[in-house]
Amino acid sequence: MYEKITDAVEKNSKLILETERYLWKNPETGFREWKTSKYLADIFENLGYALTMAGDIPGFYTDLDTGIPGPKVLVFGELDSLICNEHPEADAKTHAVHCCGHHAQCAALVGIAAALREQGVLDGLCGSVRLCAVPAEEGIEIGFRESLRTQGIIRYFGGKDEFLHRGYFDGVDIAFMIHTTTEEKALIKKGAVGNMRKAVRYKGVAAHAGASPAKGINALYAATLGLSAINALRETFEEKDLIRVHPIITKGGAAVNAIPSDVTLESYVRGKTLAAIERENKKVNRALIGAAISMGAQIEINDRPGYHPLCNDDTLMEMTREAMEYVMGKNGVVVDQVYGTGSTDMGDLSAIMPVIHPHMPGASGTAHGSDYAIKNPQTACVDSAKVQLIMLSLLMSDNAKRAHDVMTNKHVPFASKEEYFERMQKLESAGDRIAYCDSGEIRVTSVS
Repeated sequence: MYEKITDAVEKNSKLILETERYLWKNPETGFREWKTSKYLADIFENLGYALTMAGDIPGFYTDLDTGIPGPKVLVFGELDSLICNEHPEADAKTHAVHCCGHHAQCAALVGIAAALREQGVLDGLCGSVRLCAVPAEEGIEIGFRESLRTQGIIRYFGGKDEFLHRGYFDGVDIAFMIHTTTEEKALIKKGAVGNMRKAVRYKGVAAHAGASPAKGINALYAATLGLSAINALRETFEEKDLIRVHPIITKGGAAVNAIPSDVTLESYVRGKTLAAIERENKKVNRALIGAAISMGAQIEINDRPGYHPLCNDDTLMEMTREAMEYVMGKNGVVVDQVYGTGSTDMGDLSAIMPVIHPHMPGASGTAHGSDYAIKNPQTACVDSAKVQLIMLSLLMSDNAKRAHDVMTNKHVPFASKEEYFERMQKLESAGDRIAYCDSGEIRVTSVS
């Protein structure tokens, strides 16, 4: 039934696999993916696509219209890598490495783009396809992204949020992408948790650590007390909310013989719902602020909205199962109604339109770990492209009946991107949180 599609992908398998190897060897982190973006853009332009470039940040999109009115379906490949110092193939200077498999997504996107140019692949389809190479899915290097925000280059820390904000997804009806997994079978989950991102700065007073420590205020001690206080909160998190808090110290002091006066942390607060994230974030802030007070330090907390919880569309889940079973066989696909405890900015799109974010096998090791690798690029890249083209065919054939079913029966929490962004901006807060008064009174200005 889908031989024409799978043959078109196989015809371009050399290009797909070459793309996977190049991107693996040239990893770049979020909003720095200039080399990656250009490499992919050159391929797309050689295939005859006209691109809309993001311009001041990496990434692009292109449309392919069937010439017959119908829905617009958006398909992604994510450009960015992670940082993992211990990975044996990490970049020697930046420590960047594709230990989440986004490079395989991009290789699959190239396969989709190439196959759609093959004769007969668009026959019987209506509507249009938007192919998008999007930056910055991984929520890392928060300080760097804050600097981009301060400069007015970006408004949001995630690539899909930023593209959505810029209007690059206006007119899109349905969106999907396929991630890699280290599981042995293709996997379709109901969804994933969202998150809030935190940049925390403890401000103390420097002093000689040996001669006059009493004259200082130790910001590092305040920070470690704050981390301990967060750990003491963990048993108050309810299992149903899937809360995850995992702070790191990004700056712990300048010199071993000086009391640390400037210590910074980064963290997420993850959860299954926005309400749970907001509630538990207040607890976390209370713990961090209390630790600062105990040492007489000041604390600055900058909270930014991360990703909305992901909820995959039920109709799209069933359609994806069909496509995956065609390629992987009925025993090669697992459908699970659970929510994963990782986060993705596909969740932000799921807040306003029907989406699906499933996983294809082909990777090995531990995601985000030092042993991660693509062990089967045929499955992770070539077969992934086949599945996604079959998904497009299911959505856009038969006068787009399946797509219209999805659109008619969609359940999304926000009616528009404007309504969504207005809600997410309520999660933002920034600034010092303690007022030390001459009278000895100590006031907490805000925990939210």
